[in-house]
Amino acid sequence: MAAVLEPESRATMAELGARVRAWRARRGMTRKQLAADSGLSERFLADVEGGKGNVSINSLEAAARALNLTVLELLQDAPRPALARLHDLLARLDDAQLEQAYGLLSTSFGLGDPHGRERRIALIGLRGAGKSTLGAQLAAERGVPFVELDRQIEREAGTSMNEILLLHGQAGYRRYERRALLHIAEQHADGVVMTTGGSIVSERETFDLLQSHFYCVWLKASPEEHMSRVVAQGDMRPFHGDADVGQGAMGEAMEDIRRILASRESLYARADAVVDTAARSVRQSLNDLARAVPAATKEPTQ
Repeated sequence: MAAVLEPESRATMAELGARVRAWRARRGMTRKQLAADSGLSERFLADVEGGKGNVSINSLEAAARALNLTVLELLQDAPRPALARLHDLLARLDDAQLEQAYGLLSTSFGLGDPHGRERRIALIGLRGAGKSTLGAQLAAERGVPFVELDRQIEREAGTSMNEILLLHGQAGYRRYERRALLHIAEQHADGVVMTTGGSIVSERETFDLLQSHFYCVWLKASPEEHMSRVVAQGDMRPFHGDADVGQGAMGEAMEDIRRILASRESLYARADAVVDTAARSVRQSLNDLARAVPAATKEPTQ
């Protein structure tokens, strides 16, 4: 017979489930994918996310590893004393002030890359926002190379994205991603337009690295447009892993899009600029994008 949990324990389990669910959404992973990567059953994960079940530390570690987190990050353990004081100070600031504080810290402690950052444009956002289409055209207009980060990651690893995840998991994939980012920044000091994967913003270290070396633009669209554009490209499984593409699966996929967008919206909003492609033609969106990025300039000769 299952043990009856005390109210405090139920609250703890509910909070833990909410954190696992939120991190899974931020990573853009289905429960099936998390189960496969962690070795835990979908039923067990469903119970965890629902605030039920008896979760062992081993199970937490397995789930955290599959999400490319430590258990401490998953549980948001108390930081070091100095970090705790800094956290208390920053907690008083609003979002705009936090962005300003981040910029000041980046500049003061060498996290930024002021030389050439505004000539390197990175397009972020969910699949179907128009990153590849608009990115290639913007690069042509600016006379700079167009690079897809996913393809560079595959070159770094010497294999496909699916194989990278299968062989190395999320943690291994993110290592290749950071390495590819740095190589692109180094190789294209004079300018580049780059597209990124939709989940790059969910990795704090990687997103910080991206923002320090690239001028980031969020290409924004409605969930319905994300879905319709990806399907129009011939991909009948836009955000869901199942082969069945009936109305039920499509409905689930739409819910996945809404959930992922909701979980990442505040992260995407950290971009230097936002271009809303909703109800806009490619030409109109390209004009909006060209206005949103710094003018293409060359480094003056010494």
